[in-house]
Amino acid sequence: MSESNVLVSIIIPHWNGIETLSECLTSLTKTNYEPFEIIVVDNCSTDGSQEWVKVNYPNIILIENSDNYGYAGGCNHGIKATNGELVVFLNNDTIQDPMWLSHLVDFILQNPEIAALQPKILNYFDKSIFDYAGGAGGYMDIFGFPFARGRIFIEQEKDQGQYNNNKQCFWASGTALMVRKKLFIEAGKFDETFFAHMEEIDLCWRLQAMGYQVWSNPESVVFHKNAVSLPMQTHKKYYLNHRNSLLMLFGNYSIANAFYLGTIRVIFEFIAIAYSIFKWDWQHATGIAKALLWVIIHPLVIIKKRKKFKTIRINEDKMIFKKLYRKSVVVDYFIKKIKTYSEIDSKVL
Repeated sequence: MSESNVLVSIIIPHWNGIETLSECLTSLTKTNYEPFEIIVVDNCSTDGSQEWVKVNYPNIILIENSDNYGYAGGCNHGIKATNGELVVFLNNDTIQDPMWLSHLVDFILQNPEIAALQPKILNYFDKSIFDYAGGAGGYMDIFGFPFARGRIFIEQEKDQGQYNNNKQCFWASGTALMVRKKLFIEAGKFDETFFAHMEEIDLCWRLQAMGYQVWSNPESVVFHKNAVSLPMQTHKKYYLNHRNSLLMLFGNYSIANAFYLGTIRVIFEFIAIAYSIFKWDWQHATGIAKALLWVIIHPLVIIKKRKKFKTIRINEDKMIFKKLYRKSVVVDYFIKKIKTYSEIDSKVL
């Protein structure tokens, strides 16, 4: 058990699925750390989740939203009820190693420059492989395409201890994201425009622009079911992933880099649409097309985001570039057939 007595606030955004939430909360009772509090933020569930929490876990703080605000909005609502100086945003479809929280707390307290970190995230159904959502630390190329130690696109590696070292990364997964509450608020919290997907990458980008660090701490282990709330290969998931990536790129880079790298990214998007049509994958093709349309018709949202980003920025793009993969992970994966993080490790922090 950690020798620290820092209170940790665990925020679990939830929308339907009592069985899923029950398994997560049962797992948390085995956590070998104290003190911690649990805040369940219910995004207007229709399956009776609210009453179930009240009856079975009366000591848990329950926030009942009147609408589904997604991951981003749900977590932002939850932060208002926290008492801890450290916050963990935790997916409801996870179970945790008993020492997971102790390791995270010990690590983040070693260095005040660490704003956020994540555990090693393994697949719930096959615990020998890295989970899609975060692996052992997230990275991103300069065009806004994310990948992770242990996962590049749909390629998930077996965990053979190859990424067991603590390492600075570009983004920590929202599956199990520890962050200093003070810095989370100073950074502007999650951007609720994102609704779900990539909001944690956007947050980590802002934290690093403020001069702080993001790390992976693989001593801590969490197991994730992945895509329970929003299944993979659906139109909405494709749409949110592509839209949010574009919003982040155009909202966070300097104007010059946004136009230059954004133009190349848009070309990638049209190639992806053409490829999806060739493969008769209409869900993907229409999802990307809808994302591009959203960017075109919402310039004011992007301008507003840019203004907010400017108020907290200390590090300019040249410093951010040092933490990004300065090639295209799309080209590496689809053309050069690079399938593992270790093959591009020498070019990433």
